[in-house]
Amino acid sequence: MAKLKGIKLGLLPKLIIAIFIGIGLGNLDYFWIIRLLATFNEIFGNYLGFMIPLIIIGFIVPGIGDLGSGAGKLLALTAGLAYLSTITAGAIAYGVNSVVLPNLLETGSFSLESFSTSEGGITPYFTVEMPPLMGVMSALLLAFTLGLGITIQKGNALKNIANEFQLIIEKIITLIIIPLLPFHIAGIFAQMTYTGQSTLVLSVFIKVFLVIFALHFIMLSIQYTIAGILSKQSPLKLLKTMLPAYFTAIGTQSSAATIPVTLRQVIKNNVREDIADFTVPLCATIHLSGSTITLTSCAMAIMMLNGMPTEFGAIFGFIMMLGVTMIAAPGVPGGAVVAALGLLETMLGFPPTLTSLMIALYMAQDSFGTACNVTGDGAISIMVDQLSGTKK
Repeated sequence: MAKLKGIKLGLLPKLIIAIFIGIGLGNLDYFWIIRLLATFNEIFGNYLGFMIPLIIIGFIVPGIGDLGSGAGKLLALTAGLAYLSTITAGAIAYGVNSVVLPNLLETGSFSLESFSTSEGGITPYFTVEMPPLMGVMSALLLAFTLGLGITIQKGNALKNIANEFQLIIEKIITLIIIPLLPFHIAGIFAQMTYTGQSTLVLSVFIKVFLVIFALHFIMLSIQYTIAGILSKQSPLKLLKTMLPAYFTAIGTQSSAATIPVTLRQVIKNNVREDIADFTVPLCATIHLSGSTITLTSCAMAIMMLNGMPTEFGAIFGFIMMLGVTMIAAPGVPGGAVVAALGLLETMLGFPPTLTSLMIALYMAQDSFGTACNVTGDGAISIMVDQLSGTKK
């Protein structure tokens, strides 16, 4: 047992443990425990709601502001390819999920009534109101305005403030939100077990995970086929070279933390060093094909379970906004889903219970989404290297 003291559990193992603890507590049939957990979930959910506009501003303002420091044409080419890849990944995910998920899931089988405050539902002992300072759309508009303002102004005062605010938000996510997530997830699964729905949700986890993993492989195949055609190299060989970055990202759950390994492997794929030095750090911030696939797939699965419509127009608008809203979020494990909470609420109509379920479903697969992002960065770097013209 002494050896176990030195073991530091990652977020994914903690979430898995939390799920089983929640199921165990739900099976105890002690209603006061379920209400206690519901009280924590209510307060934590309100805090998340308060933080969402601040997270949007904290991520987007410095993310857009930093783009202004790029090298003109090279920046536009890299950002354009990264955004196109992200949107394409989401569109492919929508198409595949629209066909596959209805055959795997029972539409309308998840009931929100069990979590409501109506008769027969689970009510918290008390709640603490935490109204956000502004709405999600107001936060988005303010973030775009400030971010674009930073790119055109000469001084660095506002940019420095934005960067420092981003550090504060990242600290809140890493020191408060992420550590409390396992308790939140345990509460959610305790409630679902108490109301007899945990088995359904766990089966959904497994099915959606398999679909997402297949979609990641399809997207990486497309990315490296294009990169291979442009560079006249074997797509399979290019992808094989990037495997160390893929597996490193699974461990770190952070595109930013994997940059040194990604950079080394990209250069091994015959990308010019000056191009790699520019594209790899930038793509770690703005290229989110894997995360977009995971978020789109998880959102559609939850919507189908709850009997919500999944029209292309609404989902594609969500996908397009994801490509912007998640800027800079990959630096924080789990940051992508936290940054997307506002869009889930405003664009897809997710109530707090579904956003909590979304967090659980996404976080269980976050490592693989990050790995897909990082590996795809290598393909984008190859494309930029081939399309950017002559060497320096």
